[in-house]
Amino acid sequence: MIALVQVIPPIDLRIGGAELDTSIRLLILLTVLSLAPSILIMTTSFIRIVIVLSILRQAIGIPQVPPNQVIIALSLFLTFFIMRPVIEDINTNALQPYLNNQISDTVFLERVTLSIKEFMGQNTRKDTLKVFMDSANLDKEEKENIKEIKDVPLSILIPAFMVSEITTAFQIVFLLYLPFLIIDIVVASILISMGILMIPPQIISLPFKIMLFVLANGWELIVLSLVRSYEGGP
Repeated sequence: MIALVQVIPPIDLRIGGAELDTSIRLLILLTVLSLAPSILIMTTSFIRIVIVLSILRQAIGIPQVPPNQVIIALSLFLTFFIMRPVIEDINTNALQPYLNNQISDTVFLERVTLSIKEFMGQNTRKDTLKVFMDSANLDKEEKENIKEIKDVPLSILIPAFMVSEITTAFQIVFLLYLPFLIIDIVVASILISMGILMIPPQIISLPFKIMLFVLANGWELIVLSLVRSYEGGP
């Protein structure tokens, strides 16, 4: 425990050049930690990954395997893997200068927000963003000031990004469902032609779907596809 404390660098929080009281520091830290799960879900690739992996179990026909804990853990690690360039950019341009007292609190938050906005902007559908922009009822002056993705308010960009991620995830799931659906149809047709009506087709098709998925290196292909889906944006 002592070694862990020594590794963590001291964070000097200041407002207007004055150092914050220890109790206020603790309050701010606890607030950030309590919001961390929501921030991770709203502004990263976690949404797309967890939806694809969760519905994939339904397509195979084993909705409880892998268990939810495994799906969440795998989604988190893939999220950190995909978000690594963003994390490194925040660490280099925002966190390290802030810890070295080279930038103020305001500049630190601006740089962190800019890095996250760039990632969300690259993976947000233009038509979805336009819908939220129109629904926000911005006045003419506010619309004219929005020339780049960094100028878009987070209150508009975050929901647009989340809807885009859900849409993309369902598109991926649709393509994943097709081969398993074909196997179910083929097995059901064979059973009907043989006059076997008492056995559910899912029981017979499940081993074939698992075998097909394993032989095709399904987990590797899906993980690779999810990672590559963030290379060029939506």
